[in-house]
Amino acid sequence: MKVFCGRANPTTGSVEWLEEDEHYDYHQEIARSSYADMLHDKDRVFKPMADAAVKIVEKNGFSDKIKIINKHSTEVTMGPDGDMPCRANILITELFDTELIGEGALPSYEHAHRHLVQENCEAVPHRATVYAQLVESRRMWSWNKLFPIPVHTSCGEQVIVPPLELERCPGAPSVYDIQLNQVSSADFTVLSDVLPMFSVDFSKQVSSSAACHSRQFEPLASGRAQVVLSWWDIEMDPEGKIKCSMAPFWAHSDPEELQWRDHWMQCVYFLPQEEPVVQGSSIYLVAHHDDYCVWYSLQRTSPEKDRRVYPARPVCDCQAHLLWNRPRFGEINDQDRTDQYIQALRTVLKPDSVCLCVSDGSLLSLLAHHLGAEQVFTVESSAASHRLMKKIFKANHLEDKINIIEKRPELLTSADLEGKKISLLLGEPFFTTSLLPWHNLYFWYVRTAVDQHLGPGAVVMPQTASLHTVVVEFRDLWRIRSPCGDCEGFDVHIMDDMIKRALDFRESKEAEPHPLWEYPCRCLSEPQQILTFDFRQPVPPHLIHAEGSIELRRPGRSHGAVLWMEYHLTPDSTVSTGLLKSAEDKGDCCWNPHCKQAVYFFTTADPRAPLGGPQTVSYTVDFHPHTGDITMDFSLSDTLDDGQ
Repeated sequence: MKVFCGRANPTTGSVEWLEEDEHYDYHQEIARSSYADMLHDKDRVFKPMADAAVKIVEKNGFSDKIKIINKHSTEVTMGPDGDMPCRANILITELFDTELIGEGALPSYEHAHRHLVQENCEAVPHRATVYAQLVESRRMWSWNKLFPIPVHTSCGEQVIVPPLELERCPGAPSVYDIQLNQVSSADFTVLSDVLPMFSVDFSKQVSSSAACHSRQFEPLASGRAQVVLSWWDIEMDPEGKIKCSMAPFWAHSDPEELQWRDHWMQCVYFLPQEEPVVQGSSIYLVAHHDDYCVWYSLQRTSPEKDRRVYPARPVCDCQAHLLWNRPRFGEINDQDRTDQYIQALRTVLKPDSVCLCVSDGSLLSLLAHHLGAEQVFTVESSAASHRLMKKIFKANHLEDKINIIEKRPELLTSADLEGKKISLLLGEPFFTTSLLPWHNLYFWYVRTAVDQHLGPGAVVMPQTASLHTVVVEFRDLWRIRSPCGDCEGFDVHIMDDMIKRALDFRESKEAEPHPLWEYPCRCLSEPQQILTFDFRQPVPPHLIHAEGSIELRRPGRSHGAVLWMEYHLTPDSTVSTGLLKSAEDKGDCCWNPHCKQAVYFFTTADPRAPLGGPQTVSYTVDFHPHTGDITMDFSLSDTLDDGQ
């Protein structure tokens, strides 16, 4: 049976209805779940998927011991005719996310103690403790606030300043979870020791009510308190002999035995405002939480003595945190990147230039104005981006100098452009709907749609774009696609097979986005350009096809191919969303930290097999102009019997 699935095409901008297999959503959910990554976590207590659990239990001979109840725990019934005949005396759960409580652990435990387990039951895990460390970090603070942006012009230096509402905004309530071990120690200054903020004893009644917990401390150094780094550990037993810690390497009890995880990482929280702290001058760090969310504040006096009413979770009221995610803030604040666009604009702008800027929430229009364009239009297709840009223009006294058009760019009319022809079409390009690097090719479709509004000799920037790839060996990321096989003596091949079938349904032929600055890898080949896109011309009606082979120049395990886009602003200026420089001798990679790259995982028998194997990787890549899709297939040549 077939079903129709609607999707918004991020590349063409159109809404499409596609005919899919009735199990399409099921396969997508399984293929992208990373359940295997959880089972590779040797410290973890886990609950397999209900669909596979019954078969796994049966295969391992525990059908008479284990009963699978395919329900949410709050729906489980008790009694002779219920799901459970009586209350349990042991509570075993895994309800945690990187923030500990973000998946509803507190209300679930609260319900379980009231309705499912005996009083004084034992719980596994037994206890969790949340830790925090206060730091100053310009890099991390750039993920939360808009910095002033200097622009050197022929009339002197101009500075793009953030609106007052953005500076005062407490930010988004969502935690930013990252692989904190990949943040250089040079990128932050530690202002406090690691502070245990609060603990939850899961063997006792748990409350999901809002609460706050404070810790007094003396700053280790004077500085600007901006960011709270946070993580948790769990004690599996009442005595605390068996622990599972999410601590980064500098706070871990045994850094040499650090367990890599992608399902549980570390948290970055942003204080509502940066605050000065003085070394040795006592202050209070306060952790607030409700049933699903944690946030932090600094207090000069004891919260218990102060008895002040603490604010609810932070909510963005400036629009920026709703439109720009954390990497996007960092990208906009990247002065080196901004200077690249400034230098490129200087080569294409003329005193009589009429510019049209097409990118979501972009500052390109302000750069074009400051660099001397006669008139600037910018298209903002969402109400949120329209409101934000109006605030930014007003803060910089440009509300009467830059025209904002709230409309999808494909729908532009001559009246929207005041009857003028565009001489310079600009894009970063960046669009909030883009997930994979090539989704920003939407700019090409916009360029095609506005062709009638372009004047003779109009310039398009970027002029062209290209798709690049390199074959890599991951240090750890391969684990999310690696079969588990046996987990603590429990045979879970059934789950491995289920995931493989789901991948083979479609996902094995698709790439998935990952911010590779968080996931170290080695280049086994040299980067290779495989497709080009000429924005100076409309989107062609025919397929763009490429095929070839990639020679591996370094020994290693070929885990996959990484793909990214490069935008050629002018013949002399290129912005890369992937590799920022050539790989070093050992192949270590330096990735753009503001962008997600696309990873195409190779299908191998065992990514941990001994070194050796294929010397070349063959590929075919097609760009389908009618759908905007890029399809690809990579194959390993000369594969050895061991799967490499």
